[in-house]
Amino acid sequence: MLRPLRCLALLALCGASALAAADDGRYRPSFHPDQLKGPPAGRVNEVLVLGSPHLSGLPDAFKPAQLEPLLGRLQAWQPTAIAVENVSGLQCDFMRRNPTRYADSVKSYCVDTAPAQAATGMDVPTANAEMERLLATWPKAPTPAQRRHLAAVFLAAGERGSAIVQWLRLPTAERRAGDSLSAELVEFLDTRAARKDEVSLVAAELAARLGLERLWSVDDHTADVPTPQALKKDYAKAIRAAWNTSAGATRRATYDRLYADVAAPDGLMAIYRNDNDPATAKLVYDSDFGATLVEPSPQGFGRNYLGYWETRNLRMVANIRDVLGQYPGTRMLAIVGASHKWYYEAYLDQMHDVQLVDTAPLLR
Repeated sequence: MLRPLRCLALLALCGASALAAADDGRYRPSFHPDQLKGPPAGRVNEVLVLGSPHLSGLPDAFKPAQLEPLLGRLQAWQPTAIAVENVSGLQCDFMRRNPTRYADSVKSYCVDTAPAQAATGMDVPTANAEMERLLATWPKAPTPAQRRHLAAVFLAAGERGSAIVQWLRLPTAERRAGDSLSAELVEFLDTRAARKDEVSLVAAELAARLGLERLWSVDDHTADVPTPQALKKDYAKAIRAAWNTSAGATRRATYDRLYADVAAPDGLMAIYRNDNDPATAKLVYDSDFGATLVEPSPQGFGRNYLGYWETRNLRMVANIRDVLGQYPGTRMLAIVGASHKWYYEAYLDQMHDVQLVDTAPLLR
């Protein structure tokens, strides 16, 4: 009974907010894209947004085998494309060409493609073009040599998640150097495939089981702006103060409890259920982005942070929409850090040709 009651409460709150907004004298647009959704000609674009903990942050008690219940549910949903929170190789290439603004972002979010360029002879733009060419004519039953070569091209293109998919689709005995894969690249793939993160252990593993050839990198860090050195301490102090709220304490206590129980039989699924529970959306907002909106520093540090966050999510969703526009009728699973989920859904729902799918039945 808790979920229906919670939904009714949320509806009542939304209704009250709408009435208040109507009386405040502010301009409201008359055009509502979310209310104009076709139906389209042909199969609809479906998107299931899975908010995920960053697995690298889970306690040592977490083991990859605990992902099997989740993987089984996702496999049963049968997505035809999987989007992940990785920065694309082309965006990393762009950021590398603009180091004044993006040097720190490149260090944090981009993998060095030099070893793959040395092995394949292709820089990032060339490898991306070759990647698309190969995929456009990809055979139904590629040879191990073809998969090894495609994995190398993916690495040169800066698409490590897709390279892992190809690596996992190879029989174990065929996961070796050759066909443009150097020994250094093989070591990289072996290490990355076992890495404790949701791209390797969930997205790439699921793609391999489903027979997909690639992942879609949709993260975006072009809104990153370095904080001037003279302001770094004040900025950090202001944001930490904004986060010091009762909502923040509740959120931290919730995760402390859930993470402490991660090794329990249903422990990991409990984390995913919490991260995708509609009631979590307001707690995330109140403890983070809503708190920074009203942060009072004269420099507007909180609003700087919020502007970055909203811009990043808008551009991530635009990357997803770009894929759906190229391939109408896609059934997409979008795996993203849990705080992004609610912004993903709110922005995606504005698209005429996107139908969102509820995660609740899948996670039960």
